[in-house]
Amino acid sequence: MSIGCSRRKRCLVEDRVHHYLLKAVPPPLTGRTRVLVVMNVFAPQAPTLGFKGQSGWLGRLAPEVAGSLITAACDIALVMDRDGVIRDVSLGTEDLRREGHRDWIGRNWTDIVSLESRPKVLDLIENAGSETTIQFRELNHPTEGGADVPVRYSAMQVGADGTIVALGRDLRNLANLQQQLVEAQQAMEREYARLRMAETRYRMLFHLTSEPVVIVEAAQYRVVEANPAAQQQLELPVEKLANTSILAGLAPQSGEALQGMLRAVQATGRADETEIALASGAKRFRAMASSFRQDNAAYLLIRLTPLTDASTATAAAESRILGVLEQLPDGFVVISPELKVLEANRAFLDLAQLSSKHQALGEPLDRWLGRPGIDLQLLMVTLTEHGVVRNFNTIMRGQFGTVEEVELSAVPALSGGTPSYGFVIRSLGVRNAMAGQRGRLLPRSVEDLTDLVGRVSLRDLVRETTDVIEKLCIEAALELSKDNRASAANMLGLSRQSFYAKLRRHGLGDLDDGDDGSDLN
Repeated sequence: MSIGCSRRKRCLVEDRVHHYLLKAVPPPLTGRTRVLVVMNVFAPQAPTLGFKGQSGWLGRLAPEVAGSLITAACDIALVMDRDGVIRDVSLGTEDLRREGHRDWIGRNWTDIVSLESRPKVLDLIENAGSETTIQFRELNHPTEGGADVPVRYSAMQVGADGTIVALGRDLRNLANLQQQLVEAQQAMEREYARLRMAETRYRMLFHLTSEPVVIVEAAQYRVVEANPAAQQQLELPVEKLANTSILAGLAPQSGEALQGMLRAVQATGRADETEIALASGAKRFRAMASSFRQDNAAYLLIRLTPLTDASTATAAAESRILGVLEQLPDGFVVISPELKVLEANRAFLDLAQLSSKHQALGEPLDRWLGRPGIDLQLLMVTLTEHGVVRNFNTIMRGQFGTVEEVELSAVPALSGGTPSYGFVIRSLGVRNAMAGQRGRLLPRSVEDLTDLVGRVSLRDLVRETTDVIEKLCIEAALELSKDNRASAANMLGLSRQSFYAKLRRHGLGDLDDGDDGSDLN
């Protein structure tokens, strides 16, 4: 009774398995075949290593061919006995051959690795005869006076006598790549930390400043970010401020003025300040802007300075003064303590032969004014000691090489604690033309000689001095003799011919071309 019951249970189990296999395998199968399939499913699978047909074609390889295959498949190949003593070495790269690893023959594998690698060597030797798995271990070979050589080994027993072949791959290139990756990662982390700190400082300054600051897109003037002061002053809801045009909420004329200033900043990099007012007229601001780029996009940073009635009047007065200075016929320039141009009017640009103010801004003034290294330094010393310089004669050198005599006056000025210096430069070209076209400036009196010091050589200065004295003496003699040339020549102790030659030289006496002094009376 029990045997029949067991048979029925076994048949039931087989029917269920057969039913599962019929659904899983579409082709029809016979009952025997189904049983075989069931047997194969539940039979243990034997692990295999290597090629499926290795017993057929690998067995026909010659020893030298097998050795070549092993050498080509790895960087280092070691042949050892069962105790780990190296019997032969094959080196696959020229670098390893130059390092002299051939002397490993006859030594134990554990003797040519570092201390921490010896347990790994013993583990490789012990598991070399395993037919189920191949283990890999990374070992370090010490070198003389250098870093250890990392090698990734696997070992396999190849003979009945216990011969072991260890195949190694040199990991130095991989280690170098890993080191470069680590260094690059560290550099990125340092740069990220630096940028994060810079952004933190920027955020702190941006939010704590009491001056309204707005960052807008350069294309559509859409607000990207605004600090709390700007959010409060612009009278716009905070939730609507972002992604809103900066022109929204401004009076029509103010919007046009601000838009013109922003276009000028985009075109030239800077522009004059402009006044804007809200549409309600309750608040007025002085707007200043600067441009910058980020993530391949252009942005504008706008600073808004609130204006009161007093500040508005002051700004209007300053605007009038700047307008007068801009239209001044004499050159006007403002320089920094480093002697670099901060502002210049049109007349100065004409003297320097410049077409745009931006060509002068930030450039040293002695590029155009005075003799290099002489006049401007002397002028600044005098200006520092006395606080003012009047009627200082020097020269102005144009951009294209022209030289023009000028006269200047200068005063210092304090602006926010930083000194600056203003110069008024007047051309002397018309005055010199009226004095006569003589190629160089000649003094009309002894007092004018001091103006030539540093401008002409000593020889020319002495010659000019002699000419001045000679001319003054002849003029005095003619005046005393009531224009009697004979008496004047006698007073000066000159002959007729010498006296007439000097008169012609100095352009005195209205002499005719044929008058040689023969009629001197």
